[in-house]
Parts: sequence; C-alpha cells; structure tokens
Amino acid sequence: MKIRVGQGYDVHKLVEGHPFWLGGIQIPHTHGAFGHSDADVVCHVLCDALLGAANMRNIGYHFSDKDPRWKGVDSKVLLAEVLRMVRAEGYEVSNVDVTVVLQEPKLNPHIPAMKTCLAGVMAIPEEDISIKATTSEHLGFVGRQEGIAAHCVALIHK
Repeated sequence: MKIRVGQGYDVHKLVEGHPFWLGGIQIPHTHGAFGHSDADVVCHVLCDALLGAANMRNIGYHFSDKDPRWKGVDSKVLLAEVLRMVRAEGYEVSNVDVTVVLQEPKLNPHIPAMKTCLAGVMAIPEEDISIKATTSEHLGFVGRQEGIAAHCVALIHK
C-alpha cells in the first residue's frame, strides 16, 4: 500500500453582510468570507491538502480565480471534483484533519453539521473527518476579525 500526506492552508477576508460558508454549510453571522468562489476556507484547505498528497499541484492551478466559470461557485463542487481527480489516480482518502482559526463566531456548535455535509461530498465516513476551531487570542488579522484562516492535513492511500 502506498500512503501519502498533504497539507493545505487558506485565508479569506471577512466582509460585513456577506454570506458565511464554512465546511459546506452556511453559518449565521454578521460577516462572511469573501473570495472568487463562496470562499469556504474549509473546503479550500481540504482541496489543497488532497491535491498536495496526490502531487497534483493546488486549488488555484485547477480552479483559477481568473476563470469566470468559478466565480461564486459553491466550494463543495470544487471539493467533489478534487476527489474525482484524486480517485482517478487510484487514491482513496484515509482521513483529514482541519483546523479553523477564527475569532468569532464560535464554531463548535456547527462542527457536527460540517462533518455530515463534508462526509457526503467526500463519500467517506464522518469518523474520518476531524474539524477543530481555535482563535488567535485577538492577535493579527484573525484576532482583529478581518479574516479567517484554516489549515488541513490529509492522508491518502493507494
């Protein structure tokens, strides 16, 4: 069996009045992440970690923010396509581990719904998806509530 690991990182600016999509679900909040797509940083770091593990470059290479096809796209569509690409190379997901860095809102109440949604998109058991949330202790752009960041590690096997 061949085992590979990949890592992903993403940040997005937070904008007042913008919808807040995270982990495939919409979370009620005064601010939402802004980007070319729906700016779902959890889906984006999952894409990058999985693509990295399969040595297939990154999300921007496959889904350029210069391409109008991806303007406003639901990031679950991007994640599903990444899974199709990774599986086409003979890999399967072993597990993923995501850390979201956000000052507000508190994410713990939303994590079960995110895991359920992502398990459906990725066609893997919820137990193979870890999502954690932390703050930056009021430091930096996250602490000033100007943005959101996320990290992910993905393990795949062939």
